[in-house]
Amino acid sequence: MGKWRNGSGTLTVGTDAEAREVPLRIAASYGARSRGLLGVDGVDGALLITPCASVHTFRMRFTIDVAYLDRKFDVLAVRTMRPGRLGLPRLRARHVLESEAGAMEEWGLRPGARIRVSERAWDGPTATSPPGR
Repeated sequence: MGKWRNGSGTLTVGTDAEAREVPLRIAASYGARSRGLLGVDGVDGALLITPCASVHTFRMRFTIDVAYLDRKFDVLAVRTMRPGRLGLPRLRARHVLESEAGAMEEWGLRPGARIRVSERAWDGPTATSPPGR
């Protein structure tokens, strides 16, 4: 893939025989990467942060799963992070995938797996905003 842009797409996890498609939001600009999932109460699907080698959960409202991906989208590691934590940078990580805690296990996402990302035209955020916003 060429240069990344903020937007949305589809994350495909698993083999063709047992592929699982997940809604995806892509954060590629400095502002979108910095904002990430801050200020939201949940996420429908996942958030791809690129480029990125580490994340933190300071000021987050919920526990998240974090997958560190190399440049070919091979999963290097998967961690669950509670709010208020600092993740150490991962050697070889080029992208980070975030979702609600437990989602990645449900999708079968584990180290050594390869994911696919398909971009599509921006159709609005997939994060769940707090009530009243």
